Amino acid sequence: MNHRKALTALSTVGVLLLSWAIGAALPATAAGSPLSGAASQRAEAVTAAPALKVSGNHLVTSANATTRLLGVNRSGGEFGCMQGKEIFDGPVDQAAVEAMKPWHINTVRIPLNEECWLGTSDAPSSDTSGTAYQQAVHDYVDLLVSNGMNVILDLHWTYGQYTGNGAGCSDVKATCQKPMPDMQYTPDFWSQVAGMFRGNDAVVFDLFNEPYPDAANNWADATEAWTCLRDGGTCTGIDYQVAGMQTLVDTVRATGATNVIMVGGLTWTNDLSQWLAYQPDDPAGNVMASWHSYNFNACVTASCWDSTIGTVGAQVPVQAGEIGQDSCAHDYIDKVTDWADTNGVGYTAWTWNPWGCSGGNVLIDDWSGTPTSSYGEGFKAHLITQNP
Repeated sequence: MNHRKALTALSTVGVLLLSWAIGAALPATAAGSPLSGAASQRAEAVTAAPALKVSGNHLVTSANATTRLLGVNRSGGEFGCMQGKEIFDGPVDQAAVEAMKPWHINTVRIPLNEECWLGTSDAPSSDTSGTAYQQAVHDYVDLLVSNGMNVILDLHWTYGQYTGNGAGCSDVKATCQKPMPDMQYTPDFWSQVAGMFRGNDAVVFDLFNEPYPDAANNWADATEAWTCLRDGGTCTGIDYQVAGMQTLVDTVRATGATNVIMVGGLTWTNDLSQWLAYQPDDPAGNVMASWHSYNFNACVTASCWDSTIGTVGAQVPVQAGEIGQDSCAHDYIDKVTDWADTNGVGYTAWTWNPWGCSGGNVLIDDWSGTPTSSYGEGFKAHLITQNP
């Protein structure tokens, strides 16, 4: 989510970082005795999230069953550490995961901060950065996967000073969204993340949240912007050295990780018009397109989606990593999800955080999962129809 739609988090409760095995929330039984009755049935029903791979223009499981990633964003990991707060904005324990289950969520997208992960000197506290941050992310991912939910790890806030069009801040630190990832830290970030989750193909890597190198060059040269996106280097309007998507794909694969990778487009990844022409090469053949859709974006009609997103989706899987609208209604996201359902596109709505829905895009009123009226209510009702 770019700075124009960012929300300020309210005061939060303490983080509970627990690593749970499958079925950890089931009632306790006598030591060494088997589960029985309803508890046994629930244990059988709780299965880990599936490993994923790309097959044609779909995601499939290890059993070769076509699947879509449908769920929510869980914001906090991108800003909490850098703002001197807790790592996640609210609880990330078993109870918090249980609150998601009545919504029939099968995927959670987790925005991250590269400086918090790497533990640079810019992070305010070692208690919430570096090893502590990495362990917290690892534990939360394990918990979600063990509860049957796939995870998208999204690099959201990065290093590098940028003050041009669309700038969220003038700070060189990773305290807001930048137009492109940086060579200083981003390859190290993805090398470490991929190394940690190598072998866990239930986890998807979203290389960079919302690229906008076209805004940085004042929308003067689309070819230059697409080239910047793929190849990085020196890009017009961006003062730091950029890490292109090809570099980051190569970085991930150098670790031996085969996880599915998401790659965005231009204009805060609302524009996929030339995505296929500038798609990075992946020896694993496991790249999919990342698309974001809000009602205040440029491409907001079914005809635009048919001609651009649909063209990409005919060849590779497409995931709408963020969808939303700047009101508490759900009329726009209804249109997006209906189109996505028809065209085999997955989606994760912004955001599973109880920040109050006066500005839109907030799904819940509390950590128990009470949906907001009517944005959250509408999205919950729709998810249940797709994941009965």
